Amino acid sequence: MTPWDDTPQWEREAAGAVYEQVRQFVAVSGGRTSRLSREQRGRFVAICWTAQMFKHFDDPKPGYVADWADLPVWQQESDADIFDAIEKALG
Repeated sequence: MTPWDDTPQWEREAAGAVYEQVRQFVAVSGGRTSRLSREQRGRFVAICWTAQMFKHFDDPKPGYVADWADLPVWQQESDADIFDAIEKALG
């Protein structure tokens, strides 16, 4: 794991954009995103991240833009954890 200050700028921008997309999704859903399944929450993060990879790279590595079903379980779980952490932080 890389400390935030050592993380490449493009990756910090991508992470910030994903955070903002989740924040807005929670807001426009009236806070009801907690009713989504864990998989649905994780898929949302994965799709947002994929869009960022296409934004930052003309030809991203296949692993950066893999479909949900092709992601390793640890990545699926991490994406769901990311959604949950943002949602919790929003209160």
